[in-house]
Amino acid sequence: MSTGQIPPGGTYLDTLKRSFTDVPVHADKENAIPTVEFLEAAESLVSIFDVLGSVAFSPVKSDMLGNVNKIRERFLAAPTESETIQDLVNNEQKAKQKKAGDALLWLVRGLDFTCKGLANNVAAADQELSTSFRAAYDGTLKPHHSFLVKPVFSAAMSACPYRKDFYSKLGDDQDKVNAQLKEYLAALQQIVDILKAFLVSKGLEKK
Repeated sequence: MSTGQIPPGGTYLDTLKRSFTDVPVHADKENAIPTVEFLEAAESLVSIFDVLGSVAFSPVKSDMLGNVNKIRERFLAAPTESETIQDLVNNEQKAKQKKAGDALLWLVRGLDFTCKGLANNVAAADQELSTSFRAAYDGTLKPHHSFLVKPVFSAAMSACPYRKDFYSKLGDDQDKVNAQLKEYLAALQQIVDILKAFLVSKGLEKK
């Protein structure tokens, strides 16, 4: 989560308990991602929905946190077998279970949606958040949502704040905000891409 208090000269990203830029990816171990750090970073990212400032985002936030908790439950039940996210899923599958694997699938989809929504907006200086997030939703979560869930997300995106109001909440130095946000989103997208490929390899996500 976020401490909520932006330090002098700092940005919103400085308040996160853990940033995705601080989640190591072990390239020498098939891109293994440590479970504890990954879950802390995912939990921290969810506070972005508080900055977006609408109760319409509550279902998105609660869904992502619920999936974090399901993965953490598996980690706490078998910590020595779950040091990395990949080990956690592999060992859960060996035990003929898939609760955490399914939770990871939906968490990664939620992270992908959030990452692409923000990245779309950073890349297009004249675009409002609602437009950026709607495009991200179409390419990430929407194909997997039922007709009952889609209106919930549509309402959330329609409730996005104006671009200028959102970025002003991220920090006073907009150049610093943009630089940090780009670095953060690049780190997040790398992890999302690694986990999406892993989920496909485990049969948890169709190609």
